Amino acid sequence: MSCYIISYDLRNQRDYQSLHDAIKGLGKWAKILESVWAVVSNKSAAKIKEELLKVMDNDDRVFIVKSGVESSWKNVICKSSWLQDNL
Repeated sequence: MSCYIISYDLRNQRDYQSLHDAIKGLGKWAKILESVWAVVSNKSAAKIKEELLKVMDNDDRVFIVKSGVESSWKNVICKSSWLQDNL
């Protein structure tokens, strides 16, 4: 399992609930910032994108990256312990 960082911009319709539900359905998750989440999943970044695009509009934006080996943060929404344990 890998940790992925998901960032998005919902442009017009902004159906946040459907997107948040889709993100939560991918695996163990944490909301880091308003539009940035971390998800621990056995799916690839491409597969995660496919899943999220099912609930996103054509003009919405999404960026998914596999978490690296170094990170730092301040004033995140989630618990720092979640990030320490999963990134």
